[in-house]
Amino acid sequence: MVSSNFLTMLFLFLSLSFAPTQQSSKPKALLLSVTKDPSTLQYLTHFNLGTPFVQKSLVVDLGGRYLWIECTKDYKSSTHKSGICGSAACLVANSDNCTVCLSGSRPKCLDKHRRPCYIYPENTVDNGPAQFGNLSLDRISLQSTDGITSGPFVTINKFIFACATDKLLMNLAKGVKGMLGLGRHPAGLSIQLSSAFGGSLRRIFAVCLPSQSKTNGVIVFGDSNYLFYPDYNTSKTINLSSIFTYTRLVVNPVSTSKIYETGEASADYFVDLQSVMVNNKIVPINSSLLTFNEWGFGGTKLSTVNPYSVLEASIYSAFVKLFDDEIIATRNISKVAAVEPFAECYSIGQVGVALTGLDAPSIRFVFKDNTFWELHGANSMVQISRDVMCLGFLDGGNQVTISIVIGAHQLQDHLLQFDLDASKLGFTSSLLSRGIKCSNFKF
Repeated sequence: MVSSNFLTMLFLFLSLSFAPTQQSSKPKALLLSVTKDPSTLQYLTHFNLGTPFVQKSLVVDLGGRYLWIECTKDYKSSTHKSGICGSAACLVANSDNCTVCLSGSRPKCLDKHRRPCYIYPENTVDNGPAQFGNLSLDRISLQSTDGITSGPFVTINKFIFACATDKLLMNLAKGVKGMLGLGRHPAGLSIQLSSAFGGSLRRIFAVCLPSQSKTNGVIVFGDSNYLFYPDYNTSKTINLSSIFTYTRLVVNPVSTSKIYETGEASADYFVDLQSVMVNNKIVPINSSLLTFNEWGFGGTKLSTVNPYSVLEASIYSAFVKLFDDEIIATRNISKVAAVEPFAECYSIGQVGVALTGLDAPSIRFVFKDNTFWELHGANSMVQISRDVMCLGFLDGGNQVTISIVIGAHQLQDHLLQFDLDASKLGFTSSLLSRGIKCSNFKF
């Protein structure tokens, strides 16, 4: 592993070579739009890559280590370069792996042929095996903002990513060319963008996932206002920057990737969960499942590639039992046949509808710092038809390596802020309670 002091010096060096080329001042923040693919329920974004710029569509992977692109078919760019083993780019990406490299040559590869280094892109949607991929560098562009209005596009040179083959595109949405990793990794997008501007762009980003297809949510990098408009008045602007509740992010000391370097921590975002409640009643959970064991198993992570939350079998069983008791007793409804992929489904009957969705029992994630995040019907239930609704949580079985994965359906129409320097998560209650959706962001 590269030392933190060395990486700090390396980022200072890279900030010179990453310099923006389309505006003289450094942007306060950068924007990416996010859409929901109706067929796969994957969240997609796009930006321009290469010379000439070509727009690439990517699946958003909150915990992904870095960006990877399919490079074997239609990727042509005059500014594309391979990372050479022992170079600064390879060290940033934590790679000392070369196609041909003399043993004992780290940190400087002595291969006279200057072989490229490689990293391990993986498709976290289908959870297939990781591949070898050459580390690559090219330019990208993102839209800037001053926190109030959108600004010009900004170009970042020598952006680090992995080249992959088209085999890694299996089960990704139509037209997608790769995956965008936002994880806590030196080559993750947020950290690279901060380095590109000498640290003036803070290592902080916010995600707001839309609940409907054909609408745009947003990812905001850097320090910015979060300006939205309410459904009832599209000319009105509401700044949501001050409504966050914060809890700490915890680091899983063992990587959750398929292939990783010895001692590499997970790039995923984990929260320090203490308990789960339904209608203010505690779900009985083996507390040891909420912490990491010596192999890094356990804990609670946030995910944009899991469409729905996935719970370890014993947690799921206890959770469903309590939820059943509450929804059937308090709503006077009945269970109905399961609808794939859901096991727990109910008649809607006379269930009412509020701003925050179907009137279902509240679900509360309680963190160890005594903060809590509460979900309501729009994020707990999935309406299948006019007469049937299902609980949007899945049984992961008893062989899972992560005890609770909070999936994308539970994150929709909440504004989440990831502060990498302070290692904390900011979250809001459902924006629907304010008459706002993630698709109401003022671009």
